[in-house]
Amino acid sequence: MAKRPWVTPDEVREYSEVPAVQNRSDARLAVDIARAEQYVITYTHNDFADVEEIPPSVKTAVLILAENYGHNAVLVSKGVKSETFDDYSYTAADSAFAIGDLDLAALLDDFIKKGANGTVTMRMRRL
Repeated sequence: MAKRPWVTPDEVREYSEVPAVQNRSDARLAVDIARAEQYVITYTHNDFADVEEIPPSVKTAVLILAENYGHNAVLVSKGVKSETFDDYSYTAADSAFAIGDLDLAALLDDFIKKGANGTVTMRMRRL
């Protein structure tokens, strides 16, 4: 059984090129990692309990997601959208990433477990 967390805060810092993510505390990165792992488990319907080590592509997906969650959390916490100084004003554009923009399907689709479709089929025959 693969033990969680699948990646460490140091691995996320090493992977990321975003200074705001690199400066996040271990506790905050641990939450980002937990959210990323839960997304992968929910997306694939696979908790990877049957493997000893997490496959590299799944680990990469968790790293990308954890960085994304950390980056978006920092953007939300800033909260400044626009400012005005006398006759000068500016608006800061959001650069938050949506999960759909990360192209995780290529990394995770091989690990999706087919589950029950939630329906019951009953067949009857005459005695």
